[in-house]
Amino acid sequence: MTADPTGAVKSEQELVDGYLAIKARVRPRLPELFGRMPAADFEVRPVERFRENAAASQYVPATPDGSRPGVFYANAGALRVRPVRPSESLFLHEALPGHHFQVALAGENQALPRVRRFALYNAYVEGWALYAERLGPQLGLYQDVRQRAGQLRSELFRAVRLVVDTGLHHEGWSRDRALTYARTTMGRNDVGLELEIDRYLADPGQALGYKMGEIAIRRMREDAKRRLGSAFDLRGFHDAVLESGPLPLDVLEEKMRSWTPPAR
Repeated sequence: MTADPTGAVKSEQELVDGYLAIKARVRPRLPELFGRMPAADFEVRPVERFRENAAASQYVPATPDGSRPGVFYANAGALRVRPVRPSESLFLHEALPGHHFQVALAGENQALPRVRRFALYNAYVEGWALYAERLGPQLGLYQDVRQRAGQLRSELFRAVRLVVDTGLHHEGWSRDRALTYARTTMGRNDVGLELEIDRYLADPGQALGYKMGEIAIRRMREDAKRRLGSAFDLRGFHDAVLESGPLPLDVLEEKMRSWTPPAR
């Protein structure tokens, strides 16, 4: 399925256009899940050629004054080898309603002090972006089985990170053992996995934040649904998670335990 060329693109511009098409599908559906929308927009650009071997696809935030939009950089390096398919799960993670949505909302919230608007709590920021990947079906995505499979591989990759990071920094794993585990579990044997392992070695614990944060947000959502019953409002829940800017997970959990949806 990974090698299936259906829906694949062959040029940088086609890749950018593919992500812009996903943006056009997602944006009109956001009010179904969110009550607040950021004013800042973002562009889609290919990662510059000189950075292709060092930079994964990523989001760079807009300037606080709105003078420059955010940028979702899509790495087109694989196009030199084979056609690739624009990834819906990657778009949800990096752009809407992931990093761009969360970062822009916090940065535009003048009611928060600057330290709160631009704080970086890894488990919150990456946990929210990974949680955003799960919202695809409600935003009209993952209707193609290949895109759904891509989202599941993304989930698997983040679970592998939990094992590998813990193995390296707590269980005394060697780099080779971590790489072998990742290759075997993911069914991959590319240089990208080596770069990932080196990243975990250089930044202990960072890779844990994705899945730990996502699990925490999902748990808060289920707790709120049990506590509130028919009064639970998903739009209100999402707004409440995002309205205070990035927070440590224990602080966010304490806040959400007493959250009630506003009266409409």
